[in-house]
Amino acid sequence: MKIENKIAEAVISGIKTLYGQEVPAQTVQLQKTKKEFTGHLTLVVFPFLKISHKKPEETAQEIGNYLKAEIPHVVSGFNAVKGFLNLVISPESWTELLTDMHQDEHFGLTAATEASPLVMIEYSSPNTNKPLHLGHVRNNLLGNALARIMSANGNKVVKTNIVNDRGIHICKSMLAWLKYGNGATPETTGIKGDHLVGDYYVAFDKHYKEEVKELTDKGMSEEEAKNEAPLIKEAREMLVKWEQGDPEVRALWRKMNEWVYKGFDETYKALGVSFDKIYYESDTYLEGKEKVMEGLEKGLFYRKEDGSVWADLTAEGLDEKLLLRADGTSVYMTQDIGTAKLRFRDYPIDKMIYVVGNEQNYHFQVLSILLDKLGFEWGKSLVHFSYGMVELPNGKMKSREGTVVDADDLIAEMIAGAKKMSEDKINKLTDLSEEEANEIARIVGLGALKYFILKVDARKNMLFNPAESIDFNGNTGPFIQYTYARIRSILRKAAEAGLDIPDTLPADTEVSEKEIGLIQMLADFPAVVRQAGSDYNPSCIANYCYDLVKEYNQFYHDFSILHEEDEKKKLFRLVLSANVAKIVRTGMGLLGIEVPERM
Repeated sequence: MKIENKIAEAVISGIKTLYGQEVPAQTVQLQKTKKEFTGHLTLVVFPFLKISHKKPEETAQEIGNYLKAEIPHVVSGFNAVKGFLNLVISPESWTELLTDMHQDEHFGLTAATEASPLVMIEYSSPNTNKPLHLGHVRNNLLGNALARIMSANGNKVVKTNIVNDRGIHICKSMLAWLKYGNGATPETTGIKGDHLVGDYYVAFDKHYKEEVKELTDKGMSEEEAKNEAPLIKEAREMLVKWEQGDPEVRALWRKMNEWVYKGFDETYKALGVSFDKIYYESDTYLEGKEKVMEGLEKGLFYRKEDGSVWADLTAEGLDEKLLLRADGTSVYMTQDIGTAKLRFRDYPIDKMIYVVGNEQNYHFQVLSILLDKLGFEWGKSLVHFSYGMVELPNGKMKSREGTVVDADDLIAEMIAGAKKMSEDKINKLTDLSEEEANEIARIVGLGALKYFILKVDARKNMLFNPAESIDFNGNTGPFIQYTYARIRSILRKAAEAGLDIPDTLPADTEVSEKEIGLIQMLADFPAVVRQAGSDYNPSCIANYCYDLVKEYNQFYHDFSILHEEDEKKKLFRLVLSANVAKIVRTGMGLLGIEVPERM
């Protein structure tokens, strides 16, 4: 049983004995003792003053005396400061707690059961006219981490992706390929499929701008020129043909999309990201139109004179929202309604989480209301996991101008940077093959990227600095990974020296305050996982891992482990080290970050 639970039980029985009254468990408030006071856990006494009819300090003193007499094996001392009772927990309790953690391989994690709620998490949502970029990287890493965290909190999780594979932007890439591609394929060019298609999206924009300039030079207004440019007219014609199911346009669309999907899959694999179910806008938009028409018949929506369909949300304090254009074509909202319909048909969803940037806050506010009106049980409670933009030292990114930070380039740059930064350290491991050194560089480079992005509160905009992220000092992924590798090295040396790490530690082991502080930090891990799940906040796990390794490194600096002469202390410190490594591996794993056995 946890130390807090033992104390809480004893406090409840103490209040009954001392003051003759039962108190509910929630009135027993225990917190970590502040550093300036002696003790490990502090009981807040104020809730019991109405029962004791005594001063705060006197009440605290009486409860402290009772606890020390009743559970001396848990509470070895105390001090009362006004209405706060600071409890000193006995060394044997900490040793027992460490043993319990040591014996639980999945400490801090809750397994899902048949009765667990099903949480669906949508992330990535790429367009098939361009490769994934830095913004997508943040989205994918947040979605993947959130899925792991929700699963660690005992939920069944379905990871899903909606691919935007239709619309004018897709036609722009297709048209540019037909005009300027000369039949180029990923195979003939050696260019990754999503990059090849993205190049034609950039080419379209370049030629389109030239046409617009030509027309404005002839005296046309810019707005008119943008509408009258031959390229945009052709792209619109192609979109109409696509909507009508034109065989040639559809065949080209399928061919170019396949190139893109193959490219996406490579990037997802490199990022360590996957999905259980992928939906495509080309399938869902018709379902959305159908659902909107159903809403129109029921009087939930209305039609304007031009034939467009709208939802009036003024009663909800919002405005009117377009659902179908006058020509019958759908908007993003329609597609999201259709996707929701298909998902609800495919899975018994209890909670739906959309991982989408904060520029879409209003969109999801509206979607929630519309889904609720249309009868989706989870519509009202859908969660928009809204995150800030990733910015670079030189400003924002624009994909149509080809100035984005490409995800593949970024991954390659991070791995190369890790290799360069860690050469000194890796070179010390003389028995490493080139393959092993490359694998360490991959783990460290990606760990640096993922940690730098995930340690920041998702709601905030962030500045991504590759050089800063790959530093081996400070609040970085490599610093945490290096500490893990250091502990694994200690444990290997212990095994080589014939030291068997025990399953159970002797109760009479002498424990220092520094070691107690580490055990207490390890014991916090389940609460951190719960908080990350309830707040949808991966950053609290990232920063917990950093605080833990920082504390461990101080311990490692101050205490001998393998050279400790007292056998009991040596084994205790090895068990403590092993559990720090276990929690670091688990915590970083929840963020989708690997930890190397050697560095």
